[in-house]
Amino acid sequence: MGSIKKERLPKEIFMDILCDLAGALLFNIGIYNFAVNAEFAPVGISGIALILRYLFGLPMGITSIVLNIPVILVSYKVLGRSFLLRSMKSMLIFALVLDYVVPYFPVYHGNPLYASACTGILSGLGLTLVYLRNCSTGGTDFLVMAIRKQVPHYTIGQISLVIDAIVILAGGLVFRNIDAVILGLLSTIVTTMVIDKIMYGLGSGKLVFVVTDHEREVALRIERTTKRGCTFLKGEGSYSLNEKRIVMCACNNSQVVPIKRAIHEVDKQAFLIITDSNEVYGEGFKGLGEQ
Repeated sequence: MGSIKKERLPKEIFMDILCDLAGALLFNIGIYNFAVNAEFAPVGISGIALILRYLFGLPMGITSIVLNIPVILVSYKVLGRSFLLRSMKSMLIFALVLDYVVPYFPVYHGNPLYASACTGILSGLGLTLVYLRNCSTGGTDFLVMAIRKQVPHYTIGQISLVIDAIVILAGGLVFRNIDAVILGLLSTIVTTMVIDKIMYGLGSGKLVFVVTDHEREVALRIERTTKRGCTFLKGEGSYSLNEKRIVMCACNNSQVVPIKRAIHEVDKQAFLIITDSNEVYGEGFKGLGEQ
């Protein structure tokens, strides 16, 4: 086991750094090359750094590192040493790219609304690359991860939206422009949607419940049609008080139509419920250990 870990370690480090570099480039282009000229505060510590740059001309990358210090101290016990060390590596790469790489890219001088949308998309893509490696970019990300450990039923995007809204409102006060608040909120909403869609959408699917008197035939037809297994649940009708067998099947989005057709062919009177499932783990889907 030890030799396997040693062989994987360089590859894991390389992938972490590669994702950090790609994420830093996307995220910081969104912040520096789109948000700065449009004069609105985007997400998290970067938004605070942008406000301080506007007020005092401070370099955003170095300012972000300084602002991260108290957040690291607060989050250390909750997140653990390993996660924080990996995240500090990501944080340093993001800061260096922000101060020494993206300033060489052209700054967007067009419509502020477009700038806000681009900031949201690029920021979301950049952050997701880091999150998928179980790392963080520091700042409010540490707070987001710490809060999510306490309330895991909230998504990363939802928690980020609340925290970032505070920064955006502060940016509106500094820039003295209500448009700064609107643009910042738009950017944050887009970022949230991108993060949640990629992180949870990749493993999303549908959950099908079928109430029928022909449960075995329905399950068999679904398995033959889609190669998906089913689970039988016990139920009881509230009106008839008759015991029912409910067929439950987790499937991909593309398999919903074939499953509906298969059920209809067996039992045209079946009662069918189809719901979204944010994440599905297990055989035929993602492994339990995957992010």
